[in-house]
Amino acid sequence: MKNLATLALVLWSSALWAQHTLSGVVTDRATGEPLAGAHVVLSGPRTLGAVTDNEGRFAFNNLTAATWQLKVSFVGYQLHHDTLTIPGPNHLRIALAADPYLQDEVVVQGTRAHEEAPFTFSEVKKDELEDVNLGKDMPYLLQSLPSVVTYSDAGAGVGYTGMRIRGSDPTRINVTLNGIPYNDAESQGVFWVDLPDIASSVQSIQVQSGVGSSTNGAGAFGATVNMQTTGLNKAAYGYLDNAFGSFNTRKHTLAAGTGLLNNAFTIDARLSKIYSDGYIDRAFADLNSWFVSAGYTDAATMMRFNIFSGKEVTYQAWYGTPEARVRNDEAGMLAYIARNGLSPAEADNLLSSGRTYNYYTYDNQVDNYRQDHYQLLFSRQLGSLFTLNTALFYTHGEGYYEQYKADQNL
Repeated sequence: MKNLATLALVLWSSALWAQHTLSGVVTDRATGEPLAGAHVVLSGPRTLGAVTDNEGRFAFNNLTAATWQLKVSFVGYQLHHDTLTIPGPNHLRIALAADPYLQDEVVVQGTRAHEEAPFTFSEVKKDELEDVNLGKDMPYLLQSLPSVVTYSDAGAGVGYTGMRIRGSDPTRINVTLNGIPYNDAESQGVFWVDLPDIASSVQSIQVQSGVGSSTNGAGAFGATVNMQTTGLNKAAYGYLDNAFGSFNTRKHTLAAGTGLLNNAFTIDARLSKIYSDGYIDRAFADLNSWFVSAGYTDAATMMRFNIFSGKEVTYQAWYGTPEARVRNDEAGMLAYIARNGLSPAEADNLLSSGRTYNYYTYDNQVDNYRQDHYQLLFSRQLGSLFTLNTALFYTHGEGYYEQYKADQNL
């Protein structure tokens, strides 16, 4: 009896750890022709990727017995999803139906990594952003991703915020909007404060850690943040979103879209306002933004014109809080006062403010700035293997910051 039990255990273990194969062919549903270059992703105990060859064939080896999710995608065709149980049928014939509309994803396809690419990356979809978009800036919506560390001047995640990825500062993080570089042309920094509530107009984000597939600038040596804004919405929609939080933080968003007009045209629009008093003394942020996108699409062509703008008025809080003040270390604060030559008024501010200390006390020590973006995107499918993507863009900014300096003349 003992020997029979041992034999049964060995047979069960062998079946459990047996390796299986899965192969298949991807074709055009209408013509039956094979589709070369289709992306096939198999997700389960681990995630595997493959690209079909010239005959539309793909294969996966060394698969364990489990339930797997299959996803097949190809530009110009509808996405194919399936749930597979392995062991089971080991050869598939997948016929993709042509999509009557060229999707906006072709705009960012050339600079995004795919499942089989040798890069470390994370994908964030629109519904995931909606779950956390309560008014904070984009770095705080991405802070749960691997290797991302965020910071905020005002301490509330609204206003001047930023992030480091794998230790790289913002000048080494290449940020693109629809494939168009967003980094400041002079400093190479990224000022998210100039894009208030951009998350409400983003379709998807890919964050690549380290050297990736971006074609824009040396900033990509640290990381890449690739954002795609609102894409094709076939149905009309409209919504009003309000959120409230600590430090008198509030967010109001009004958005609407026409859906498809005459089976070819779409218009989407958004209006947002975000305000916060901030955690740090006087560090308020008053942010306003709007976004308008008009598009034309058919089976082979996509054209989209985006206009969006952000206006910010923020009280300056970028001087920082001394560690001695955070720890309530009086001796350390006195040493800090002597070391930095603080005036009696500045010293009193430091000693009496608590953890919310802000070096600046002038009533109108504000940064006042507006940034406008214009983007014209065009994509054309050239047969089954090639896509032409081109873009024109213009960015305009204007503003000022006001600063008080004691005993100095204009």
